[in-house]
Amino acid sequence: MQVKTLLASALLVAGTAAQAQEALNVATNIANVPFEFQDGSGTLMGFEVDIMRRIGEELGRPVEFQEMPFQSLFAAVQSTRSNVAIGSITITPARLESVSFSQPIFDADQCLTVAANGGIEGLEGLEGKTLAVITGTTGEIWASEQESTLKFASISRYDGNQDPMMDIATGRIDGFVHDCPIDAYYIKDKPQFKIVATIPTNEQFGLMLPKDSALVEEVNGVVTKLKESGEMAALHEKWFGMAPAADSSTVKVLPVPAL
Repeated sequence: MQVKTLLASALLVAGTAAQAQEALNVATNIANVPFEFQDGSGTLMGFEVDIMRRIGEELGRPVEFQEMPFQSLFAAVQSTRSNVAIGSITITPARLESVSFSQPIFDADQCLTVAANGGIEGLEGLEGKTLAVITGTTGEIWASEQESTLKFASISRYDGNQDPMMDIATGRIDGFVHDCPIDAYYIKDKPQFKIVATIPTNEQFGLMLPKDSALVEEVNGVVTKLKESGEMAALHEKWFGMAPAADSSTVKVLPVPAL
């Protein structure tokens, strides 16, 4: 009787340990500097990558990243193939109908990036021009809503931000509407580009999880800890070269978004 009890207890402990060590499968956007990207040696790095690695450490679980285009992140999470998705994903009421998010971790607007010598100085200069967006993003939503008003010649859709930047440089497209912090980081040492307009969308990015996932509370608890300890602010300074605003969602502890 005692032996059976001890054996059962040992199996329970072993099962709990195995569960604790189960890897977190993280779907991640590709070439999304400086949130997630590969360096010259192929190592994945970035602001949200560092956050997820710290979450894995705090939860005692290894983290496995799977890179994919932005629009594929939603299917990966909704199907529960991935436990979490990162990719500077904006929290919206429409998305909250089918997925869950951690508390916000970053504030952003959309920006219009153009060629420095292209002659476009603002949104009004897009009439008759070809505009680039990334499929599935809030930039694409904005462009679709503004197409008849601003009279773009066409909207070109991409999977990541490097290809549209290259196409601006070669003249294949005229402008690119995308997240301000990402594009500002990308062009900081590239004088052939410039940002000519900010579109105030008041977005907040969060870590995306399957709808009502049991992990939401655990992940969100670590995000709170990183904010309160100052680690989140330090990661912001590491990747963006400046401290976050004191009232930003990178610093403030906020509720888990809900409908």
